[in-house]
Amino acid sequence: MSIDGVPLEAYLFGMTNTPSARFRARILEAFPAHAAQLGWTDAALRAAVAEAGLSEGEAALACPKGVFDLFDAFAERADEAMLAGLDDLDLPNMRIRDKVRAAVQLRLEAQAPYKEAARAMTRALARPTRAPEAARLLWRTADHIWRALGDKSTDENFYSKRTILSGVLASTYARWFADDSADHEPTWAFLDARIENVMQFEKLKAQMKPVSEGVQSAVGIAARFRYGR
Repeated sequence: MSIDGVPLEAYLFGMTNTPSARFRARILEAFPAHAAQLGWTDAALRAAVAEAGLSEGEAALACPKGVFDLFDAFAERADEAMLAGLDDLDLPNMRIRDKVRAAVQLRLEAQAPYKEAARAMTRALARPTRAPEAARLLWRTADHIWRALGDKSTDENFYSKRTILSGVLASTYARWFADDSADHEPTWAFLDARIENVMQFEKLKAQMKPVSEGVQSAVGIAARFRYGR
């Protein structure tokens, strides 16, 4: 598997083989447990830095924006695990709905050991001032998924696919947070239903396209008669 033409291993190595990234990775190993107890807060960050044995300078290099930087790092770690899991699947022989289902499930399963930290992150991102960051992270995960699944669209479908999948991710996460079952089967059933809704919408959109094109053509003809063009 590759991301933007770069092999996955090299892509991930390039992201982590810098001093700041290595310090951030050490903080990230300790942070979820503290975030689960203290929330996505500066106090949790300070506790993680102390546990990681880093100095204030190293912590500032790793997270110049403080706890805000860990939104990105925590999400990207889950994306990396998801991409690695997708690389193990026989994607060419899977239906598109099964590919999307597998990707979303892999993403959630990657964060299962850190579910309370993920919940704390979601609560922190729910603040109005952080809405752009929440949307950006959802979009990035959706983009990772579609690229990994081989999406080549460059028209409006590029944006609609990622927007719709971002909504599926957000709603499935909400269901997952409310799901205390051991196997999370209610969450996967919810996910299947959301994907089915999307597939039905795409079918309807495809059926309506000839009608829409016909209407546009008729309007164009009428306009030419009206204005003599």
